[in-house]
Amino acid sequence: MKIVAIVGSPRPRGNTNYLVDQALAEADKLGVETEKIDLTPYVVNPCQGHDNCATQTECLQKDDAPWILEKFRQADGVILATPVYYYNMTAQMKAFVDRNYFLYKHDIGIEAKVAGLIIVAGGEGMGQTDRAMRRFLAFYIENDRISTVIGLANRLGEMKTNASAIEEARKLGRLMASQLTQATPAPSTGSSQ
Repeated sequence: MKIVAIVGSPRPRGNTNYLVDQALAEADKLGVETEKIDLTPYVVNPCQGHDNCATQTECLQKDDAPWILEKFRQADGVILATPVYYYNMTAQMKAFVDRNYFLYKHDIGIEAKVAGLIIVAGGEGMGQTDRAMRRFLAFYIENDRISTVIGLANRLGEMKTNASAIEEARKLGRLMASQLTQATPAPSTGSSQ
């Protein structure tokens, strides 16, 4: 079992990354392998909307999106995390979401059965961001298998003192780990009666 978190925050030590680390640490404690991919250091270009996308064997763009999409696609559980910039997800996260167009045009699904959203905002835009990211995940995962954590923060590092958001992020990690381990059939003993 593996959970992959895709993080669209430009701050590697910011509030969003902090909450993601809390969630992943809890899942890891419960025996679920975890990986965090922070989009900022990688090149994920915007989708170019090629008319012939469906006829291509691979995306025509040569950047980091294909390997990130493959990790996203193969994960048993996924977390998408973003701060709110101008009432919605960051440009980094939007570019990742849009690059899923290649998977869509090739009718390629993902393995994930559960998902989490981590959204950090200073005020407004949380609802819009949640709706937009849920709409994207709804292509792959049933809505009742998507959980959202929202943290309020106005300054860098502020999340470290937000006990409520920290606990919600930790609960998300535990919930996703539990959902994944319960969904896995018990191994066969090889004996029959």
